[in-house]
Amino acid sequence: MDETLNEQLDQRALGRRRFLRVGAAAGGGLLVAFVLPGCNRKENDRQEAPPEKAVGHAATAVSEVAPNLAPNAFIRIDREGLVTLIMHKVEMGQGTYTSIPMLIAEELGVDLAKVKLEHAPADNNLYSDPLLGGQVTGGSTSIRGAWKPLREAGAAARAVLVQAAAQTWNVAPDTLRVANGTVTNGAGKTLHYGELVDAAAKLEAPKTVTLKDPDAYTLIGKRHARLDSPPKVDGSAQFGIDVKLPDMGIAAVAACPVVGGKLIASNDPKALAVPGVREVLKIGSAVAVVATNMWAAKQGLAALAPQWDFGANAGVTTASIVADMMEKSKAAGAVATDEGNALKALEGDAKDGRKIEAVYEAPFLAHATMEPMNCAVDLRADGCDLYCGTQVPTLAQGAAAKLTGLPLEKVKVHNFYLGGGFGRRLEVDYVTQAVAFAKAQAKPGPVKFVWTREEDIQHDMYRPYYVDRIAARLDDKGRPQAWFHRVTGSSIMARFAPPAVKNGVDPDAVEGAADLQYEIPALRVEYLRHEPPIPTAFWRGVGPTHNVFVVESFIDELAHAAKQDPVAYRRALLDKSPRLLGVVNLAALKAGWGKPMKAVAGRKVGRGISAQFAFGSYMAQIAEVSVGPEGDVIVHRVVCALDCGQPVNPDGIVAQMEGGIVFGLTAALWGEITLEGGKVVQTNFGDYRMMRMNEAPKVEVHIVASRDEPGGIGEPGTSGIAPALCNAIFAATGQRIRKLPVAASLKKA
Repeated sequence: MDETLNEQLDQRALGRRRFLRVGAAAGGGLLVAFVLPGCNRKENDRQEAPPEKAVGHAATAVSEVAPNLAPNAFIRIDREGLVTLIMHKVEMGQGTYTSIPMLIAEELGVDLAKVKLEHAPADNNLYSDPLLGGQVTGGSTSIRGAWKPLREAGAAARAVLVQAAAQTWNVAPDTLRVANGTVTNGAGKTLHYGELVDAAAKLEAPKTVTLKDPDAYTLIGKRHARLDSPPKVDGSAQFGIDVKLPDMGIAAVAACPVVGGKLIASNDPKALAVPGVREVLKIGSAVAVVATNMWAAKQGLAALAPQWDFGANAGVTTASIVADMMEKSKAAGAVATDEGNALKALEGDAKDGRKIEAVYEAPFLAHATMEPMNCAVDLRADGCDLYCGTQVPTLAQGAAAKLTGLPLEKVKVHNFYLGGGFGRRLEVDYVTQAVAFAKAQAKPGPVKFVWTREEDIQHDMYRPYYVDRIAARLDDKGRPQAWFHRVTGSSIMARFAPPAVKNGVDPDAVEGAADLQYEIPALRVEYLRHEPPIPTAFWRGVGPTHNVFVVESFIDELAHAAKQDPVAYRRALLDKSPRLLGVVNLAALKAGWGKPMKAVAGRKVGRGISAQFAFGSYMAQIAEVSVGPEGDVIVHRVVCALDCGQPVNPDGIVAQMEGGIVFGLTAALWGEITLEGGKVVQTNFGDYRMMRMNEAPKVEVHIVASRDEPGGIGEPGTSGIAPALCNAIFAATGQRIRKLPVAASLKKA
């Protein structure tokens, strides 16, 4: 975060009372308006300038106005006592729509079932989150940003309701008790919140609020089932793919298989002859067939048989990209961290200690969200309505406004539950393409554009390919005295948030590498930008997904070279990070580190550990695997120790760890996007493999009790599992995995 934004946050924290308002809601009831200033950001949180800040500013003209000069969140309490929070965050499986209501319900003193959330409309002035700089959901930030201001808002609402009751009974407020949405006096009389809201709406917001003592928490820190589970189970939850509008067409989309190519021919008459097909839309690099239903649209697209000029990238292959990166990675990069004199120390001779070097590689990865990408557009001369699930509603709004020439206020974004985000819906390429198709319509009308799984996987914006050169020098006790790490890969920030790139360093590309937690006297981390001919983007776990793999694998290499136990080796280097040391010790204890693993007939078994600090949370994972004679890997058990500060909903935290670990294991074992002839080879789950239910390991999550402010939990599970897996494979077989995915590396061995 830059100093200017820090200063802004400090000022807003000081002036938060000015932005806490109470008043009457439309139709009656109490409205509490407040700001979400991200006030719990700490120096040891993510250090990079938030990409979403630039997104917000790039997305809309109005975002040039400093955010949060008006209340950006609202609590509405109606006469039935039902509490509604208008929130700028979206629910994409991470449990936000349960854990965030818990913050309000705790301080307000209501049953959790009495709180519901509504999607906020796209508006960077009202709903911009300064922790991210835009109306964005991502970066494991939702609870971190909401932790203090939402509790304060709940406490303020409670205070005015109590005051209203005190005036009714003509007693002092501190003689009253609050529980389950009611206020009770010493004589046993009770008033429900719904009976007090109109009187409370006439009062001033309290100048100070007193938050509950953590010892008095009745909701925070307790396990709660997801509030969004029932509608998702009974089918009433609405995702973008569920949108139905009167006389809406459904379109199947096909883009040129090679980036930079264009359409040169198609059989329009044959496509239009398919029953149900309404229209063929063309935008140069892609076509869409609009029909009355998806089946007819797909049949029409097949009949259309588009032909393409693949253009300049027709000869691109993964091998050519990697060969180029390997060569370029030998050059010096921009300096992200430089402590001591690591380069000089590494240039020493044998008398200066043992030098260890390695090269690691991480592949392109697709997001493969369970809900296929989709966007419905209703474009008219006087306005445009977008219906989709997006992590960046204002960016979608801004992109559509720019493409149509409409003013921002004429573009309305209808946001829905997201059937998986993982960073895919931080991008708006699918919105832009849908709006471009809508502009090509002969007759205006709503159309839902749907990308099939094959179209999505072959036209995703991929996690970058990385080449990492890493080296260390060990002293005579095996302790690293110098560390060098050069990351080579594309810069997502340079495209997504250019102001975040400082002195040539993409902060996302080096996150988890530049802020090394181990105590090493000389440290140098460099970044070398190298852009492939396919688009790249954030992927769940962002920078740490590849850097933690490299760092924690290499630490394991150093421990082996020093002939020391991997856990003991880490412990000796973690003096400056006691919380990370704590989770390493906890994971080792719970996993039974040092005890023999249960033998598996015909297979080699091994345990591996990884440790990380990322997204404001400390985590250690220990994986237990067995490896068969053919190199097949079974992950039997993962023990995860997590210090994420104050747990809000432990049930949600465990779910996030379980999901993140399986997500990361899938990618580490099999995930790989490759190119031949400029085209992405993989098409669907058949060749872009997912971990199956019977393959999922037992996951044990141990959460450290803490009163520190919450850290992020959405992504650490994913970023920490690959090195634990690979270190376990090394323990079992002696084979070091330096190139992901594991299956491909073991197959070549």
